[in-house]
Amino acid sequence: MTKGGFDGFPRETVSFLSELAKNNDKAWFEERKGDYEQEVLEPARAFVAAMGERLKKISQGVVADPRRDKSIFRIYRDVRFGKDKRPYKTHLGIFFWEGKAKKMECPGFYFHLEPPNLTLGAGLYMFSPAQLSAYRESAVHPRRGRELAKAAAAVRKSGPYEIGVQRYKRVPRGYDKDHENAEFLTFGGLTAMVEAPIPKELYSEAVLDYCFARWKHMAPIHKWLLAMNERVK
Repeated sequence: MTKGGFDGFPRETVSFLSELAKNNDKAWFEERKGDYEQEVLEPARAFVAAMGERLKKISQGVVADPRRDKSIFRIYRDVRFGKDKRPYKTHLGIFFWEGKAKKMECPGFYFHLEPPNLTLGAGLYMFSPAQLSAYRESAVHPRRGRELAKAAAAVRKSGPYEIGVQRYKRVPRGYDKDHENAEFLTFGGLTAMVEAPIPKELYSEAVLDYCFARWKHMAPIHKWLLAMNERVK
């Protein structure tokens, strides 16, 4: 048993999420709410506690809060405004964030288990308007722009990581479309992501090493964003 009581996710975690994808309705979920608590939430809480300790080796300020709607995202979908009225998310989402801003305006490390795949990511998925302005100015700044390109290159060199998030077809008005960092100017968020079939490590404490190794590779993006966020007004 590891520190924090975590020795891997049970296979029932994956089974529950797979079955939920086939039976995404309130009656089915309510009958199995106890299973959700035991097979998904309990191991997720233990993972957060154990992984939070590991991540401090990358960055001391990382927040690992095992409460629901803190590091562990709620399973209930917000169906008020979209056409998709399915009540539940069919994945387990966990986020370790760092910074003084609101949680979703901070960079961090993301765990997304959605059978048959596991996705790991780092960064900040969607900039606020103030962050977007600071990001673009940083991307073209002589020193900060070079640091951004260097961080992205280091992540790409470390493994099959996808750098994003591209949300604009063109370089925004007022910026040089031929700038060496033009690619980054089309982004609306900055992340590194890797998706793969669920590894065997998920079912043992080895998943801590599996995630840590990949998040360490992605850390240059995280640290660049931490510095950028300090300049947001």
